[in-house]
Amino acid sequence: MYDHERSLVKELADKPFALLGVNTDRTLETFQNAVKDNNLNWRSFYDGKREISKSYGIRGFPTIMLIDADGVVVANSVGAMKDLDAKIKALLGAMEP
Repeated sequence: MYDHERSLVKELADKPFALLGVNTDRTLETFQNAVKDNNLNWRSFYDGKREISKSYGIRGFPTIMLIDADGVVVANSVGAMKDLDAKIKALLGAMEP
């Protein structure tokens, strides 16, 4: 399930790119087991009280948000994001001098 995300983190390790996860499992232990069991290689945050989710207006899972270097949400979707890789590469390209 997370193969694509793991490959993005590896492929873009030398770029100004970060993948962040926000998890709303019922317990911290369930969240910690999910990170470990799925070998997640990116920062993940436990949002048991859904404070992060509420602040970003999350209404469904998974929600994908693409945020630029200025902190502006430039794309979002519930479920898979169409052309995610191309959008990421375009943002990275816009940052190059």
